[in-house]
Amino acid sequence: MRGAIWFVVGAGAGVYAVVKGRRAAEAFTADGLRDRAQALGVGARIFRDELATGKAEKELELREWIEARTAGPKQIGAAGAEQQTLGLTGPTEDPRQNTEGSTP
Repeated sequence: MRGAIWFVVGAGAGVYAVVKGRRAAEAFTADGLRDRAQALGVGARIFRDELATGKAEKELELREWIEARTAGPKQIGAAGAEQQTLGLTGPTEDPRQNTEGSTP
């Protein structure tokens, strides 16, 4: 019985060594090297695409964060001075101020 166990263990080790040897030999052939180079190119493209996607998502997230922080009308000038409200189309005069010589 003991001899059968060692036979199976030896046969398994032999099969393992042969498979590993064939894989190593195939890796250094012209086809094997070409396959590895193509796999490296595919990996680089996937990495580039993932990086571009992450960059675009982060840019969108930062733009939304900046817009949320700067939401609302902004006023330029000191109190009592001529103030202008900044809108989406640019500065407009503040309707609360009565300018001289004009009719409301």
